[in-house]
Amino acid sequence: MKFGTKAIHAGLEPDSATGAIMTPIYQSSTYVQEAIGVNKGYAYSRTGNPTRAALEKSIAALENAKYGACFASGLAAIDCCIKMLKPGDEVISTNDLYGGSYRIFTTIFEQYGIQFHFVNMLNLENIEQKINANTKLIWIETPSNPMMNIIDIQAVSHLAKAHDIKLAIDNTFATPYLQQALDLGADIVIHSVTKYLGGHSDVVMGAMVVNDEDLAKEMYRIQNSSGAICGPFDAFLVLRGIKTLHLRMQRHCENGAKIAHFLKNHPKVDKVYWPGFEDHPNHQIAKKQMKGFGGMVSFSLRGNQLEDAKNLVSRTKIFALAESLGGVESLIGHPATMTHAAIPYEKRQESGVVDSLIRLSVGLEDAEDLIEDLEQALA
Repeated sequence: MKFGTKAIHAGLEPDSATGAIMTPIYQSSTYVQEAIGVNKGYAYSRTGNPTRAALEKSIAALENAKYGACFASGLAAIDCCIKMLKPGDEVISTNDLYGGSYRIFTTIFEQYGIQFHFVNMLNLENIEQKINANTKLIWIETPSNPMMNIIDIQAVSHLAKAHDIKLAIDNTFATPYLQQALDLGADIVIHSVTKYLGGHSDVVMGAMVVNDEDLAKEMYRIQNSSGAICGPFDAFLVLRGIKTLHLRMQRHCENGAKIAHFLKNHPKVDKVYWPGFEDHPNHQIAKKQMKGFGGMVSFSLRGNQLEDAKNLVSRTKIFALAESLGGVESLIGHPATMTHAAIPYEKRQESGVVDSLIRLSVGLEDAEDLIEDLEQALA
């Protein structure tokens, strides 16, 4: 089944009671049982809900996975993943990642004896140097947030498998439309469903998908035990959003390319970070493992002045100054003071998150209007 057909049909069946073509919102906390231990597949909605189950099947199908679980947020999905580890275990992560991921790693899980190493993964030797007997997980974002670094999933997978280490990919920026990380060798794929999968800035949700049965059992055990599940109405909204994922991603990619080329030729712009440029680090890897280059673009201003960046983000009229990304509308943000403020200044500088760096989530508006908006703001 092709991707677009999966997006519309995978995991979904007409309602058995009424024939409704859209999955109903099962707004119920509990379910009547015929006898002790005898039910129709559901007993309590923390453990399982029919609307959530349909969404979990849908997202798993899009990632070519056997098992999927949905959570109250992307960070709740990350929380589930790291809870599979135990005190003394070590994780190797990219040094350029979402600030919320860095925060939960360092301020929550390090307190429980899990050690994290943050390295530049453009060079595989940096990963190899940190591997030891305690290394249990490698954590990747590709494209990374906000520098759009491209990490070779297959190469890291081969390295991980050689040392019996699990590989987790945060696939939020690429989505399963552009990149299917399990097929490239990942063991775990994480999504902030809030972003492109939902696609309309009206839901906060996370997801985790796997193919390994033992990993799936742990995933469902933690999901049920910790209880950070999404509600049925949110699941319904994301099921609706996913039906247009392939169409939306095509437009995100088209608009992203136009914006990136405009910025690259602007005299006030210093550097533009977008995987579609031939001189972007690992551009050839991006071409190999992605179907397109996405709608996320970051750029820095000449002079690298914080005030210049603050002034620019306050002057756009179509690009809205806001957290998050992946919605139909275009957003502009300042990583150093917004999404990545949790990362210490020195570490931000090392990874390229300088004071003048600006991140764009390029939406579905007419590209000409978006370019005009950036042009007037830069002027």
